[in-house]
Amino acid sequence: MPRPGEWEVIVKYNGDLRPLETALGFSAELLGDSYAILTLHSPVISELLNYREIEYIELPKNLSLSLRQGLSAACITPVQRQDGYNLSGRGVIVGIIDSGIDYTHPDFRDAGGKSRILYLWDQLSVAAGRPPAGFLGGAEYTKSDLDAALENEQPLTVIPMMDFIGHGTAVAGIAAGNGRASGGRERGAAPEASLIVVKLGERGRESFARTTEIMRGLKYISDRAAALNMPVAVNLSFGTNNGSHAGNSLFETYIDSISQRWKSVIVAATGNEGSAGHHFGRFAQQGQTLEAAFFTGANLPAMYLTLWKNFADTFDLELIAPGGRSGGLLNPAEPFRQMTLDGANVAVHYGQPSFYNEKQEVFFQMEGRPIPQGIWRLLITGRQVTDGEFHIWLPTVEEVGVTTAFAVPDPYVTLTLPSTAERVISVGGYNGLAGSAADLIQNSEIDELVTLNTVQLPESKLVPKVRVLDVSSLFADAISRIHEGLAVSVLFG
Repeated sequence: MPRPGEWEVIVKYNGDLRPLETALGFSAELLGDSYAILTLHSPVISELLNYREIEYIELPKNLSLSLRQGLSAACITPVQRQDGYNLSGRGVIVGIIDSGIDYTHPDFRDAGGKSRILYLWDQLSVAAGRPPAGFLGGAEYTKSDLDAALENEQPLTVIPMMDFIGHGTAVAGIAAGNGRASGGRERGAAPEASLIVVKLGERGRESFARTTEIMRGLKYISDRAAALNMPVAVNLSFGTNNGSHAGNSLFETYIDSISQRWKSVIVAATGNEGSAGHHFGRFAQQGQTLEAAFFTGANLPAMYLTLWKNFADTFDLELIAPGGRSGGLLNPAEPFRQMTLDGANVAVHYGQPSFYNEKQEVFFQMEGRPIPQGIWRLLITGRQVTDGEFHIWLPTVEEVGVTTAFAVPDPYVTLTLPSTAERVISVGGYNGLAGSAADLIQNSEIDELVTLNTVQLPESKLVPKVRVLDVSSLFADAISRIHEGLAVSVLFG
């Protein structure tokens, strides 16, 4: 992990990086034949592209957890039944890249009390001499290490790794809990699978992890699974809006490459952005001015806007603060601009197209104490238009909440990265009562549609054929079981 004053960058490279490592004084973690993470001082970044070995550079993005409003039934029972598919996960590895795991929990131990976790990498640990081979930080624990800790009356004194957030433990329990804490009644989807777990670092309120940490975790799990000759399914419950959503960032293409390296399946959450109002997509005509107005909620310390357009198009951009002050017209010939609007510091960066993405990004970073609450306006005027299409994204719900949103959002292209990668299984739900769907259901041959009260429906949606179930007691039971160390999978099976 980088020390103060150091940066991490993702690079696509060719050849041998070792001569550059010596010449420029950076540390390299090789993630495969053509991807690497470099830890270096900022002046070195501009020098990298002077070397033919470096094809492309990408700064890491922050990601946030995507589990927010609850869990849904997943039709697992028919898969597990003996008269069905009779699948239990035996001989398969479930990879968990998350906030960690409660490795002492009975559901992650076999009948003899031994650990079902084959490897555990705590990326935050500062234990000396324990990083996995090929990586620079953290501590790796093997199954024998975990078994030895579990034999101690106080295992956390042997391996001091805890899941303070609890999300990774919950995900692992639903995916692979064996139900030992409940006498075998409350089991996950793959109760006989083995596990490899990577604990990521909490990076503050605005994010949970960075793309570089996810990439390290994927390589680690893939390498261990291949060495064990076992197929692996990896869960990623993270997402970000910071990208083109076209699947062509180095982060996404690296995930695609990992999915093809071994008997691997990577499952990514699509996020909670469907009705969040965080996407604005339009077509600008020559000479036309469009307004992307957005609200900022209270007590927001930082946020971003990321605009993606065809590089052939030239747009005049102007950001206006809630108090009416304008930052002036932004000039594409000025790749970086800083301004202060209503007390908020705004930095604007014009990106450049590359071999991997022909689109141009205009990135707005806003910081304040806090950012002024109110209506901001971004004016987009088509000066020289060939294509005209553009998209703007705000941060995710987990980062900025539901009160920060576009005034007139576009409900399309709301999947978060990395579910936009080409070779992942993207998993999500949708609001079946959006728009005029309730009227269509009422006039259809459907007898009844049952939904939950996790999202409040307006009276206009409560037609006779729509029945709303109250799940407040169910969620209360789930919270209580997690607190008591019991599996929650039985509540949703």
